[in-house]
Amino acid sequence: MARSHSLVTLTLFTILFENVMARIPIDPRWYDGHATFYGDMQGGETMQGACGYGNLFQQGYGLATTALSTALFNEGYTCGACFEIKCVNDPQWCRKDVNSITVTATNFCPPNYSKPDGNWCNPPQKHFDLSMKMFTSIAIYQAGIIPVQYRRVPCVKSGGVRFELRGNPYFLMVLIYNVGNAGDVLRVKIKGSNTDWAPMTHNWGQVWHTGINLVGQDLTFWVTTSDRKSLQFISVAPSNWQFEQTYQSSLNF
Repeated sequence: MARSHSLVTLTLFTILFENVMARIPIDPRWYDGHATFYGDMQGGETMQGACGYGNLFQQGYGLATTALSTALFNEGYTCGACFEIKCVNDPQWCRKDVNSITVTATNFCPPNYSKPDGNWCNPPQKHFDLSMKMFTSIAIYQAGIIPVQYRRVPCVKSGGVRFELRGNPYFLMVLIYNVGNAGDVLRVKIKGSNTDWAPMTHNWGQVWHTGINLVGQDLTFWVTTSDRKSLQFISVAPSNWQFEQTYQSSLNF
């Protein structure tokens, strides 16, 4: 009984610690920006996108997502990062019953240089193109665009980091997702059970690739996030791994 009580206490402490850490922002400063929305209330048009993700519901992101303007997207390296966003300085349109939302960056809001104005995603503007569900959580639908303040916060994810394998034997592409804490991946190395460590190349979004043929080998990944924290995911994909399959680690950041 004493051992069981200790395990329950440890579990509760872990949950409380994680909840506290989730509320500590990565960058405590608030920055000014704007937000619009795209898609519909069910998440239409928000699936897929420039970060390389697929079905956001299946991958655990759901509707709590945003596309980023050029100034925030950082050529895809910011994909997977989480932002706390609040509607400010617009009492006509800001909802008074919601303080803020937290969203994960899953897409890119491209610039448009063809119009003389209203190009909110053009550099150097800091802009969030939210899912409709998230936008209407902090503002009235008819607003269209709102002033916001935002800051980076830790990503709280369930389960371990996941690796989706794509491509072919001579061009292996790996989508890395469900990354906790910083959320965005800075650097990746890969190792087969019969090879040494090799750096992977940033392809697009959070998709990384290598030209080494690793078919028939266990795959181990060494992932570094933007806060310079690193984890090794040893033999996360067994030697009989297949393309178009996802392999989940027991570890997360």
